[in-house]
Amino acid sequence: MNKALLVAALLSATAADAQTNPAITKWLINATGITGRHYVSGSSTPISDTYPANVQTVQYSANNSYVKASGIPSYIVGPYLDGNPSFASNNNHIFKIPLNPVQNTGTPVYTSLGSIGVFINGVPMYNGKDAFSYKAATGTNVQMGDGVWNRDAIVAERSGFDCAKGHPSPISTGGPGGPITGGTYHHHQNPTAFNLDIVPISNVCDLYLADGLYNINAFSHSPLIGFAFDGFPVYGAYGYANADGTGGITRIRSSYRLRSITARTHYADGTDVADGPAVSSTFPLGMYMEDYEYVAGYGDLDAHNGRFCKTPEYPSGIYCYFATVDANWNSAFPYLVGPTYYGINSGGKVTTITETVTDYHPTTAVAHIAGGLDINVYPSPASDLIAVQTGNVVAADMDIALYDMMGRLVYSGKINQGSTISHIDTRTLYSGDYILKITCGADMITKTVSVTK
Repeated sequence: MNKALLVAALLSATAADAQTNPAITKWLINATGITGRHYVSGSSTPISDTYPANVQTVQYSANNSYVKASGIPSYIVGPYLDGNPSFASNNNHIFKIPLNPVQNTGTPVYTSLGSIGVFINGVPMYNGKDAFSYKAATGTNVQMGDGVWNRDAIVAERSGFDCAKGHPSPISTGGPGGPITGGTYHHHQNPTAFNLDIVPISNVCDLYLADGLYNINAFSHSPLIGFAFDGFPVYGAYGYANADGTGGITRIRSSYRLRSITARTHYADGTDVADGPAVSSTFPLGMYMEDYEYVAGYGDLDAHNGRFCKTPEYPSGIYCYFATVDANWNSAFPYLVGPTYYGINSGGKVTTITETVTDYHPTTAVAHIAGGLDINVYPSPASDLIAVQTGNVVAADMDIALYDMMGRLVYSGKINQGSTISHIDTRTLYSGDYILKITCGADMITKTVSVTK
């Protein structure tokens, strides 16, 4: 390579590494070959898949970031205990995210079925609807029914979510009803494990590993977990109490609430619509998206489920959506993005990139995790296994090593990038104390754990 070309290449790499826009830099780019894993019903032993997990590449122009991803997380997916016949497969997504998002000052644009954004691990973000709505002629919920009373996926499909609160929508050949050939794994809600909620509302984690993109921590600002297709960031459940970054940490509350109705005849704004089913045990309040109403000031957020505020990634402030939860950490309507986008929806899923782009190369410098490692190890003493769980979003593989008191290595493993937990099998270890060493980048902590038989 001649000198001029070498200089140009170095400048290009330096420019890529120098990027600071979180919509370019905050993706979990799989640099170590992590592959997807899944459970099958009745077995707590995961099966390794061949397709890559998390994000594969990030490219950018002056106005857009392009994220190429399989759509598969590094945490273990499945099983889907409602009989869902589809499975999480490599979708080879290309997501376009605006780098300079702006407010839509015109008519609000409704979010649609399918992807409305993407999580930092390349998993699609869906709104709260599923594809079913009430059909008056049949008196039941039907796929693509009347479209007036639209079923809430978080309520109606709860039994089909895996431990990380995700599931796949089917991909079939020959149109709907054809043979299932794969599935688009996605989250309608906060991507955290059911059994780590204060009051769990699903027991799917009893057999399957409690994992997800991050764990809720009531004492620190939740991480940036994704971007909506209007380019604005989506955060986890906790943030600064005040929009200016002051006031400590608090749960960020939705401003939606269940309506006080027994009959479904009108929308919350008074619009007279085709009647839906009366509220009953068969059709409980909250089964439909239209069972909720927005009340300004009821919570912290606006009708889009966001607010303008300062965050760790945006110290000067930006409009942010939040993955809202209730006091028990159960997902709270409208879950991620509200019924409409705040910004101009100029992003989306694309098939090709039609503008000149630059590859983003993450810095290779050894970095510290803000606030240090947040690690919980339990139980201690342990008899069968030790769980090592982190509250951080793991941006790089986290190495785990267990030593006996003579300094001999007895176990080594890792928490994969974009995952939150790992288990150490202690059944072959002798009773006694051990030293657990956890490292990630430049951060390292040690803990003493005990094994008893």
